[in-house]
Amino acid sequence: MARGWESKAVESQQDEALRERKPVDRRTDAQRTRDAKRYELSLSRTRTANDLEHATHPAHRETLTRALRALDAQLRELDIES
Repeated sequence: MARGWESKAVESQQDEALRERKPVDRRTDAQRTRDAKRYELSLSRTRTANDLEHATHPAHRETLTRALRALDAQLRELDIES
């Protein structure tokens, strides 16, 4: 009886280990680098767009608008490369 309980515990541990196993990342280093760059640019774009929504001074708004255009261009370049 104890032996049956023990094997159930081992089986439970094995099942749990399989559930916890993370999927293998099969991307190349270049893909990881490109994805990280895209993520950084997206974060910068979100921040800049948010700043633009709240900016009131015309010169600051113009600077933020130019920054958004530059970030959009960089994101397009990354999309073309992939």
